[in-house]
Amino acid sequence: MAVELRYDPQVVETITATEAFIADVVLPLEDEFAGDFEKAGGEHLRKELQEKAKAAKVFAPHAPVEYGGLGLNMSDRAPVFEAGGRSVFGPIALNIGAPDEGNVHMLSHIASPAQKEQFLAPLAAGDVRSAFAMTEPAPGAGSDPSALTTAATRVPGGWSISGHKWFITGADGAGFFIIMARTSGSPGESGGATMFLAPAPDEGIEIVRHMVTTDRAGLGGHCEIKFHDLFVPDENVLGEVDEGFRYAQVRLGPARMTHVMRWLGVAVRAHEVAVDYVAGRRAFGGRLGDLGMIQQMVADNEIDLAASRALLVKACHELDLGHHASNETSIAKTFAAEAYSRVVDRAIQMCGGSGVTDDLPLARLQAELRPFRIYDGASEVHRWAIAKRAVGRAAKKQQARDAR
Repeated sequence: MAVELRYDPQVVETITATEAFIADVVLPLEDEFAGDFEKAGGEHLRKELQEKAKAAKVFAPHAPVEYGGLGLNMSDRAPVFEAGGRSVFGPIALNIGAPDEGNVHMLSHIASPAQKEQFLAPLAAGDVRSAFAMTEPAPGAGSDPSALTTAATRVPGGWSISGHKWFITGADGAGFFIIMARTSGSPGESGGATMFLAPAPDEGIEIVRHMVTTDRAGLGGHCEIKFHDLFVPDENVLGEVDEGFRYAQVRLGPARMTHVMRWLGVAVRAHEVAVDYVAGRRAFGGRLGDLGMIQQMVADNEIDLAASRALLVKACHELDLGHHASNETSIAKTFAAEAYSRVVDRAIQMCGGSGVTDDLPLARLQAELRPFRIYDGASEVHRWAIAKRAVGRAAKKQQARDAR
């Protein structure tokens, strides 16, 4: 039986509408302001673009229908997010950027009805932004979440949270935080974490600084923050106490794949810019695109893009079946993050000097894309996890054979 890879006509319409919206409305702004969203208008521009996206019926394709979204599953999101990702401004315009997109997904699966009304509804509508506060300075949680040090202690009516976080995307100006804090155990232990919903601003939340990174297309920065005896009432515990690490898996796998989707749009755009360039640029008696070394780079880009898309489709299929898909998402994320870097680097090389100027978008796309090999799990961490699972499967087979 053949695997069905065609999309429903309604999804195809959404893809087409998203492509047109990005090309006509969003890309001109990105080019005008060289990919810097704050300079382009910041929060005011976010609201303006999101209203236009709603009018074009391409807003929040991932959000539940009852909260104003299109309710697409993971497989159907892939080509829509790719279309939105062609512009680095696109994810904000469509309300599919990190961390809001991942938070919408998690809240829709975990939050109580009251929490959905207070936090999910305004987030899905674009009325507020959000932040996911997990990563900490050393020796706290980073690639190893079990190192979590931020602590939540019981107080009358709720919890008091104190701790130190950094690389918290979108923190400045966020309407609320989802905070991962330790409620039992000690740093290094795999359990004992709880998620909390905390409205902002609050005197218990300190924005220490914006951590300057290579990417400029986000809103609210990547911030270092501190929690000072932040009070969170019991009704704002997200899920069950001490089950935060388990609930995080609801968010992490899908969020990794939506990163792959969005950045695929960037990589395809970079490749198209380069192919257009070498098809028209003449040197050495002919077109650059007819030279063997250029053709190899074009072909390698085509291969990297096709392989990334295939791994993405497989992982999304597994997620839609309700599987954890930890291996599939790790493989797709690791391969795609590195493949996209190769694609953009080759695109720059094909365009020569023009590739590193503002005449083309390639240099800024490379700066935006480079952190993807670190964000949502560094390539090395995913490789460790993939290898650990493979060795574990082999060990189980050996034990089974020995038991016979």
